[in-house]
Amino acid sequence: MNIVVIGAGAMGSIYGGRLSQGNEVTLVDTNEALVEKVARDGVTLEEGGEERTFHPSAGTDASAAGTADLVILFTKALYSVSALENARSAIGPDTYLMTLQNGAGHERVLSAFADPGHIIIGTTEDNGAVLSLGHVHHGGEGVTNIGKLDGKADPFLCRVKESFDSCGFDVRVHGNIQQLVWDKLMTNVSLSALTAVLQCDMHYVSQDGHAFSVCTRLIREAISVARAMGLSFDEEEVIAKVRRTSENNKGGYTSIMMDIRNGRRTEVDTISGAVVAKAHELGVSVPHHEMMVSLIHALEGVNKD
Repeated sequence: MNIVVIGAGAMGSIYGGRLSQGNEVTLVDTNEALVEKVARDGVTLEEGGEERTFHPSAGTDASAAGTADLVILFTKALYSVSALENARSAIGPDTYLMTLQNGAGHERVLSAFADPGHIIIGTTEDNGAVLSLGHVHHGGEGVTNIGKLDGKADPFLCRVKESFDSCGFDVRVHGNIQQLVWDKLMTNVSLSALTAVLQCDMHYVSQDGHAFSVCTRLIREAISVARAMGLSFDEEEVIAKVRRTSENNKGGYTSIMMDIRNGRRTEVDTISGAVVAKAHELGVSVPHHEMMVSLIHALEGVNKD
């Protein structure tokens, strides 16, 4: 397949690098130094104590890629629109757009660039960290869950699974992908959002009664929205899962917490904001999530230079 990966950060490099083994892959990033490094030396992934170097094409835009079969979006949600505009030359009428970004509601952006039948959403359990330009540590590996936005079966999803699996991924295709997207979202809209406001590690939330009380209320509100969407969640199971995540992450800091600490804009609008947007659409009350969105946006300016 002809694949364009937008965003050459940790996840974009992992997917772009590995997929280049059996596909024509172009990594697109606006960081000129990074693009030059990848074009010259490739992408080096540190995996399982070993280093492997892959050689996808690289550019600051997608003009050299031609019309892609698949465009995968790995930028921060803040930059999705500008990133897709920058890669518009690669998006034809038969191109599929895929997002594995954190949060939910990304399909609203993708729908401006492709019809619903050509939008794939999903989640990934893989994670990584940038060590230096073009050098990425590939940490935990896991399942990549994907599905069509319209929920329909599509032979293209089988092509994606076959291609990704042959490059070392574990892809699973789902008919109701929103269930998995919102399952992952539950932790982000409760534990991650709360650590941003409290400026604490994940472990603290389960250890402090007041903090976990707020965390629980956020979970219950999010589940009420999910149920209005026709999704199925057991409140006590979700609360227990989030508590375990908190207990097992002493010294673990979420990206949204670190964004606040470093005076950066956050992705709250596709995390807690996704719950608020869907709640307003469905007529569900979510006052705690509305407050979290406002607080996090207010905090974004506190440490800004």
